[in-house]
Amino acid sequence: MKVTDTVKYLGVDDTDLDLFESQYPIPNGVTYNSYLIEDEKLTVMDTVDKRGSEQWRKNLKDALGGRKPAYLIVQHLEPDHSANIGWLADEYPEMKLVGSAKTKQMLPQFFEKDYTDRFIAVKEGDELSLGSHTLQFFMAPMVHWPEVMVTYEKSEKTLFSADGFGTFGTIKKYEDGHFDESAEMTEGFWICEARRYFCNIVGKYGGPVQTLLKKAATLDIARICPLHGPVLSEDLGYYIDKYQHWSTYTPEESGILLAYASIHGNTKDAVLQFAKELEAKGEKVIRCDLTREHVSYAVENAFRYDRMILAACTYDGNLFPPMEDFLYHLKCKAIKNRRVGLIQNGSWGPIAAKYMKEYIDALHLELVEPIVTIKTMRKPSDDAQFQALADAICK
Repeated sequence: MKVTDTVKYLGVDDTDLDLFESQYPIPNGVTYNSYLIEDEKLTVMDTVDKRGSEQWRKNLKDALGGRKPAYLIVQHLEPDHSANIGWLADEYPEMKLVGSAKTKQMLPQFFEKDYTDRFIAVKEGDELSLGSHTLQFFMAPMVHWPEVMVTYEKSEKTLFSADGFGTFGTIKKYEDGHFDESAEMTEGFWICEARRYFCNIVGKYGGPVQTLLKKAATLDIARICPLHGPVLSEDLGYYIDKYQHWSTYTPEESGILLAYASIHGNTKDAVLQFAKELEAKGEKVIRCDLTREHVSYAVENAFRYDRMILAACTYDGNLFPPMEDFLYHLKCKAIKNRRVGLIQNGSWGPIAAKYMKEYIDALHLELVEPIVTIKTMRKPSDDAQFQALADAICK
């Protein structure tokens, strides 16, 4: 597949992996992207995961047509992009490896052989001429590993963005325009899976992403070639605007994520009734059963919307684990700038709100009062406190 007349796509679709990073469901698969720049000095941009080795090696050999690459650009050492570095280096012993100084330092950790004697360490702004193409390197530490860099090809205005602007979903899925309904692609094929990818994997590193976006703003970019998902070549402002929102923890839109963790169904019944009352006030409400839905979707929606209602039971004198897990993920991703209301349930000693509030305070989120407490099940006598919370969260 051609990206341009001189840039070929070498990547591989993975349709069999169930959990990305052994955590995140990927019903629409994922791509491991790699590219070949054809010039006087043939240059490979990254390799792929070991799961895609056979196909990627065939793609590379076909694209090379018997020629030998001069350089391998190593933008990111995570195993889903670096697994074939050793094979490629052994196959082409005259090829040089190019990456950040941190990549050179970390490289021996990933392979039994030491390839650092063939490694060219580049720094911020350094350039490498391939002939008619010139690569310029920009460091992107903690987006989302410390060794990461991105590469700008100056003649064709192409940004090779490492994991930046990546997304779940295979290239075939994007070409076909069809996604598994479980991914809830209500906004368009790219945005939902890109948001879920960013918020769950890169979300903690908003500051470093902001630094990278400021560097990118100085470049004239015609297309973005990420390490996962499709090449982006139209309406780049849309994608950059989304990254601006996510990396500054700015909500994309007004709405209330109602995330609940119910043991026997009473808490669920209470909050689903509350959801209807919020909708009657004109609010958009997104319901999420934390005991049934994967936490990565809840994290995605927490980033998307400006408010949350968290409802959970007391369990073993503590917080019901599905809610604890969700709040732990939000803490890991360092989410900010949200208003949060709390609902707790307990048959004899409700204490869930105490533990939820500890997370809210640690994240410096705004707690919306009152905290609603029910005993076992919602009753008409509880309506006043639900109404008070509705009035407060809807302000």
